[in-house]
Amino acid sequence: MYVRVLGSAAGGGYPQWNCNHPNSRRARATDSRATARTQSSIAVSEDGDNWCLFNASPDLRQQINENSILHPKDSLRHSPIKAVLLTNADVDHVAGLLNLRESQPLNLYGTDRVLSVLASNSIFNVLNPKFVNRRGLELESELELSAHDGKKLGVTVVPFAVPGKVALWMEDEKSGKNFGTVDEDTIALEVKSRSGSFFYIPACARMTDALGERVSGADLVFFDGTLWVDDEMIREKVGVKTGQRMGHISVSGENGALLAFADLDVKRKIFIHINTTNPILVDDSVERAAVLSAGWEVSYDGMAIEL
Repeated sequence: MYVRVLGSAAGGGYPQWNCNHPNSRRARATDSRATARTQSSIAVSEDGDNWCLFNASPDLRQQINENSILHPKDSLRHSPIKAVLLTNADVDHVAGLLNLRESQPLNLYGTDRVLSVLASNSIFNVLNPKFVNRRGLELESELELSAHDGKKLGVTVVPFAVPGKVALWMEDEKSGKNFGTVDEDTIALEVKSRSGSFFYIPACARMTDALGERVSGADLVFFDGTLWVDDEMIREKVGVKTGQRMGHISVSGENGALLAFADLDVKRKIFIHINTTNPILVDDSVERAAVLSAGWEVSYDGMAIEL
């Protein structure tokens, strides 16, 4: 199974368009130790020819252009992208669907919650239903992904809920502290094929015993690396929300990912969905050294993995 990181940054990308944080200034100056990144998404394939996208970021057109595996090959109108799977309804995970509006056959997978969001917003009807099938995902139910014509792609997913939060633009302050969040708002994926398996968890608010048991012993886990510390955006004077308020665990700290994974025997651990303020984006930071020392990797656009 082949995995390609199309985008490794959190919403807004790195550097974020309106951010003048020192991290962003370094990336904008094309500092080789602060490599720019697009918004998070990965592509997965069993055969290297037919691909499924996990999330469709606003940067999708750029990501396709920068990854030849996704270029048209067989005819005047063609795409190796046979399916798209959405893990939530965040703008940075669904806006890229609008790039796929040129009547190209594919399957679009999401939970009923996410698909209902698309159905309620008529702009997504540019994905002509004659060419784009919307397929439901059921939590804890194994499903082999397929192309529009029914051909199996050789990749099976098991979606499961993780602690998180409803998309920012769907928050309902009248619904209590969780803003109306339900289990289907933030899902993770166990991804399997005949050649290997891994977990994709780009958003997660905290580690639970059940999640720890689930990923323990895994060959590979992509995990939420949004913020270094919970109050990072407040400290850096670029925002007013904590990571917890946004539905993201921090990398460091007593309740952070580094400690949460310390005893889980995961063979390969990779941070993804990294915010523009997070110092692990910068190659020469002490924080980057700390995650490397703890056995983690920091994803980057174009990162290729074979299982």
